Amino acid sequence: MTSSTRAWRRDGAVPTADLETIRAGVVTFGRQQTQGSDAADIAIALYDGDELIAGGFGRTEFQRLYVSYLWVKDEHRGQGVGGDCLRQLEAQALRRGCVDALIETLLDDAAEIYEHLGYACISHVHDFVPGFTRHTLLKVWQPRD
Repeated sequence: MTSSTRAWRRDGAVPTADLETIRAGVVTFGRQQTQGSDAADIAIALYDGDELIAGGFGRTEFQRLYVSYLWVKDEHRGQGVGGDCLRQLEAQALRRGCVDALIETLLDDAAEIYEHLGYACISHVHDFVPGFTRHTLLKVWQPRD
């Protein structure tokens, strides 16, 4: 007869490696359900010499670009650098055969910029974070069947 040593751990008592195991397990299970995942990281970075001034990354999967992060250093904002980064990610995604792109933001101004760049807002979650709306935007290059 074996004795049980089960015990719940919470918050900081759960090792970071175990959090990654949980995340990977959910992703793996989901991808097994959909079959045929072709997930691949995608990234772009702009440097001035050795200084990183802008960049973005996400993944491509199932013919879609998922933009996770898009960032521009404060002093370079408002100069079109963010739009250039997004266009660079899109160009890579198109070369990979993507037919659309998905991006999210909590900033109304960023959502407007994305709309100006051809994205359409497909959902809003008001007060996602107090005082902020979560915008989900989609850009379609080629309609899906």
